[in-house]
Amino acid sequence: MTANDFWTSPADRIVRGSMGHCNLTVLEPRSGAGALPVNEPSRAAEFASSISTVEEVLEDAGPCVALHTPEPGTRAELDVIQAGAWGPALGVCDPAFADNGNDTPLLYEAEALRERFPDARIVGRVHFHGGADHTEDIVWLPDGAMFHASGWPGDEPFVITGDPDAVVASLGLTAGMLEDAGIDLEEDDPGETEWAALAALALGHADPWNRPGIEATAFRVRHTEDAVGTMEDLYFV
Repeated sequence: MTANDFWTSPADRIVRGSMGHCNLTVLEPRSGAGALPVNEPSRAAEFASSISTVEEVLEDAGPCVALHTPEPGTRAELDVIQAGAWGPALGVCDPAFADNGNDTPLLYEAEALRERFPDARIVGRVHFHGGADHTEDIVWLPDGAMFHASGWPGDEPFVITGDPDAVVASLGLTAGMLEDAGIDLEEDDPGETEWAALAALALGHADPWNRPGIEATAFRVRHTEDAVGTMEDLYFV
C-alpha cells in the first residue's frame, strides 16, 4: 500500500488556504518545573500512529522545529505531520485537524485522548485560512473543567461550549495574566476572544509549539479514508 491510497487528487496538486497553527497536546502530571526534555522519536511515532486521523506511519522524515507550523504546498505534503514526545508532553500537528465549520475534528480527537489520559491536560489549537479564518481551540483539564471554541472569528456562527471561567479558575490564572495575553472573557462577541492564547496559558512553559529550540519529528503518514475525504474538500476547490 502507498501513502496516496485514498486520495483522488494527484500528489503535485496545489493546496489552497493556509494554517496558522494546527496542534494537539497532552500534558501529563510531572513533579518539578523546568524545560521540557528532548524529543524521543520512537515515542513520538507511537503517539502519531495512535491518532484517529492516521492509519499508518510510513516514514520518519527526521527532526523539525516544533515552533514552525508546516505550510503544505501540495497534496503530497498534506501527508506529512509533526509529532513529539517530550517527557510528560505528547503532541501532534496534523493538517487533518483543520476544518471549515462542517465538523469539529479537534474536539473528537480530544474526547478520545481524554479516555486514554484521564489525568492529563489536553490542549488544542487550530487556525485555518481558506478565504476566511476558521479556528477551533480546546482546553480540557483533569478535574473536568473545559472549554471548546469553534467558528469564524468576527463572524457567525461562533460556538463556545464548556466553561472558560472554570478553566481559568482551575489553572489559577489572574486577571493580569489574561490581560497580558490579550484575553478578554467579557467580550460580547466570543469570536473576538483570543482562545488560542488561553490555550497557550493552559500549557505554560510546557508548550512545545510556542518556544524556540524545541524539536519534534516529521513523519510521512497514510491518513485514514475519512481524514483524506475531509482534507480533499477543505484544501482543494
